[in-house]
Amino acid sequence: MQRCSAIITDDPVHASPTHPGPLTGLRFAVKDVMDVAGTTMGMGHPQWASTHPVADQHAVCINQCLAQGAELIGKTQTDELTYSLAGNNHHYGVAPNPAVPDATPGGSSSGSASAVAQGLVDFAIGTDTGGSIRIPASYCGLYGLRPSHGAVSRAGVGSLAPQFDTVGWLARRADILMAVGDALLPHSEVPIPNQVALLSDGMDLAGTGVAQQARRAIRSLGLPVSRSLSVGSLESYRRVFQVVQAYEAWQTHGEWITKNNPVFGPGVAERFEAASKITVEEARAAQANLNGLRQRVRDLIGDDTVWCMPTVPAAALPVSAPAEEVDRIRGQTLCLTAVAGVAGLPQLSLPWLRDARGPVGFSLIGPPGSDRHLLRLARNLAFASHRRKAPGPVPAV
Repeated sequence: MQRCSAIITDDPVHASPTHPGPLTGLRFAVKDVMDVAGTTMGMGHPQWASTHPVADQHAVCINQCLAQGAELIGKTQTDELTYSLAGNNHHYGVAPNPAVPDATPGGSSSGSASAVAQGLVDFAIGTDTGGSIRIPASYCGLYGLRPSHGAVSRAGVGSLAPQFDTVGWLARRADILMAVGDALLPHSEVPIPNQVALLSDGMDLAGTGVAQQARRAIRSLGLPVSRSLSVGSLESYRRVFQVVQAYEAWQTHGEWITKNNPVFGPGVAERFEAASKITVEEARAAQANLNGLRQRVRDLIGDDTVWCMPTVPAAALPVSAPAEEVDRIRGQTLCLTAVAGVAGLPQLSLPWLRDARGPVGFSLIGPPGSDRHLLRLARNLAFASHRRKAPGPVPAV
């Protein structure tokens, strides 16, 4: 598979800050699923731009960053129509992953993570439906936030499955991640979490070494540790998530696909084909199950607890990994990411763990609306690590 640049070079964009603010001096890029005035959204597929109009204004999230002093310097690569977690675009290639040079950066916010990891930008905005911020953050050794559902405006942002779509962002530093959150997130009256708990189901999917590191990491958070807890079979979350996501993806893009007959790469093609066959009855049954799981998770987490677990089971796969291995890891990863996705919770991935191949994220999952609290906790922990001249509570990249 050919390599590509993280930032799209054949459609350069630039926007100067509109006001000074907390983000002054920072440069950012945005996933090519967002409106940038004077250009056409690409959505990771060469036929998309030719069948859609030029944007006459920026997406709201871009304007919010410009209004706080940040400078937009480019658009970043994405997986096709964002319907992949691999970071391997059939048409454009694979963006570099500096943390694991022979591996993918993860997707679908692949270029956003790659640009940040390479130091091309200070932060990058992407989207997360099934893990598309959290997974690239983990694979590239970055901080990344998938916010509470609906917390950040999606106006001017392309969609895959509206029930799960969120706008998130990545950075190498926790203080920058928090500063971006101050620009994009609404203020919330949600109580500050006062305890943490290990999500045992997520620990069971991680390798032994990663799980041991996660158990050590939770003790560094500075909050009382409650007992480990279970939300039930993670496979059940994955199954209902994938059915509802697929149904919504076909409702969102089926008409365009039918009309334009685009060529999709392996994996994406099969997922859209399967999505086209889901019936209304099947979708309604899955939605009912999903609603039950969402309520279970929200009842369990309450309003005062942060759940912790590895973001993904292991470090990034090599670009040359066989398709069956990619599919296996995709299934395991979705078991981990579907919990926050189903329940609409914020999930912050920190670059704290690693295995023999490279970095593995350590996740904080909070109650709905606790996004700012999670960002502040990560910033304070990073500051404390810096003061003691340590990269993190456990060996980090």
